[in-house]
Amino acid sequence: MARLAVNVDHVATIRQARGINEPDPVLAAGIAELAGAEGIICHLREDRRHINDRDLSLLRQTVKTKLNMEMAAVEEMVRIARDIRPELVTLVPERREELTTEGGLDVNSNPELYKKVVGELKERGIRVSFFIDPDPLQIETAEKVGGDIVEIHTGHYSEARTESEAEKRFLRIVQSVEIADELDLGISAGHGLSYVNVKRFEALPQIEEYSIGHSIVARAVYVGFEQAVREMVDLVECF
Repeated sequence: MARLAVNVDHVATIRQARGINEPDPVLAAGIAELAGAEGIICHLREDRRHINDRDLSLLRQTVKTKLNMEMAAVEEMVRIARDIRPELVTLVPERREELTTEGGLDVNSNPELYKKVVGELKERGIRVSFFIDPDPLQIETAEKVGGDIVEIHTGHYSEARTESEAEKRFLRIVQSVEIADELDLGISAGHGLSYVNVKRFEALPQIEEYSIGHSIVARAVYVGFEQAVREMVDLVECF
């Protein structure tokens, strides 16, 4: 049975649009847990465009399930993560110009850097995940540098315009999941997944957790945040 981890970044994005104090991503995280989510995700970006240091600190104090801190592999973020000590850090690529994360991390570009970062995080008892495209070479490198988990980037699949294109992109995910499973890595998936396109993943029981944010926040506009989370929990738990 797969788990749902809820990304509260988009709650913070709505808050920042008005520059006020609500909606509060910390409160949203609590509601998500009560609705059945088994993890909370937040991305502390270098420019603090949505989640900020206050949010991260309070999430660390209040999250009862598992806190997953997404971050770039830079010195400032490593220092913060070592201090906050989330259960999990997910290393992601980051560009200030992007609206949201555009693709997976290129672990092959600098494996020595990522090996060093993984070591520094594990010294504090923090597990490490790599957010990567469904690429066998990236998965193998993530395992070699000490990663515990790979989160398969599902954005390209989610953006497919035709059914045949979606099937082709999903096949790449299937092949990557099989390789990660052979390497005994933990496996999660996320980015762009919705109440409709996530159903195809029922065919991949190896995936242990789904990281979903925007679709839940969008659904919450119509049915409320708690109900939106419960609906997604019901979907992924069928896997």
